[in-house]
Amino acid sequence: MDRASIPRYLSELNKQNALRKRSIIESPQGVNIVVEGKNLLSFCSNDYLGLASDSRVCTASVDAIKQYGLGSGASQLISGYSREHSILEEELADFLGYQRCVLFSSGYLANMGVLSAFSSGSTLLLQDKLNHASLIDAALNSSGNLKRYHHLDTNHAKSILSKNDFWSPIIISDGVFSMEGSVAPLATICKLKDEFSGMAIIDDAHGIGVLGKHGKGSLEYSNISPAKIDILIGTFGKAFGSSGAFVAGDNEIIEYLLQAARTLIYTTAAPAALAAAARQSLKIIIDEPERRERLHQNIAYFKTQIGESTFKLLPSDSAIQSIIVGTNENALEMSHKLFNLGILVTAIRPPTVPKNTSRLRITLCSEHTFEQIDKLSQALRKIELH
Repeated sequence: MDRASIPRYLSELNKQNALRKRSIIESPQGVNIVVEGKNLLSFCSNDYLGLASDSRVCTASVDAIKQYGLGSGASQLISGYSREHSILEEELADFLGYQRCVLFSSGYLANMGVLSAFSSGSTLLLQDKLNHASLIDAALNSSGNLKRYHHLDTNHAKSILSKNDFWSPIIISDGVFSMEGSVAPLATICKLKDEFSGMAIIDDAHGIGVLGKHGKGSLEYSNISPAKIDILIGTFGKAFGSSGAFVAGDNEIIEYLLQAARTLIYTTAAPAALAAAARQSLKIIIDEPERRERLHQNIAYFKTQIGESTFKLLPSDSAIQSIIVGTNENALEMSHKLFNLGILVTAIRPPTVPKNTSRLRITLCSEHTFEQIDKLSQALRKIELH
């Protein structure tokens, strides 16, 4: 876009109720937060297990700062790879059932690095229509050929695969879809991968730590062996309550990424303090399954409470519960009304979601109480009626 067109572009966004703004948070992340001086009950954080402000996680990070300092100083392949990074990779691989893991500074960089490394002009990158923007952008910026199938529609995916003669197709999907809360049909994706001699890549940012008996994510939830999914991508910014990301795979895949993933090679490594925090979070995820149990009790309770209303709640058994309201104007108005009632739920609008599906994206946490969920459901009914 040329410089002269920017004012017109911003003005048009404003007219469409699509202009995005940031709110200033003045407290730690948690169920109760302070936003620009107002105390609010939050239902829009991805801190699913309440670990972002957990004292043990924070202490682990502070202790690592005392030992390693704050900045990592360089990329992993120069001098930015600490003992904390190395141990975290080993612990993650063991937890998830993969041979090896490698860390990235963010989920966006992980997806960009993986898809660019595994793409060539003859590679078909077949993605679910509602995959996270980072996966779509990663494909568009790679040398591969992006095709998209209808959301969760593996029959459509198969028809695309049947009509395209690309070498080694790669099927790519979110594990849990960030705006819908739906879980990918992993068993069918694995069958398609085998049938067409391809690879499968799953971004399970919203599944790991949350789904499955042991919190191993969408694969465990769907009873899929890690051997069936070539590459598993996860982040620390959701259930882990920290920041950064990782990629899991077999020895050859991870070694190849170390040599070929430009967003790893040419990026300053995340601080050791973040790796230490993620290690502590992983320990809690393993040792305290009651957090997941509370979260899923909260999910079930919310769905029961909201089920009596006329809201269009998307089907989801995950922590992400989305209410479709249609227009940008309606979504913003409802979010604002909830804010005035002391509840923080952000309005999600295009292009984050498809046109005419603006929504209230509600996320539940293990630390929410039934009383707080009651307050949310009562507030929703109030704004629904008026």
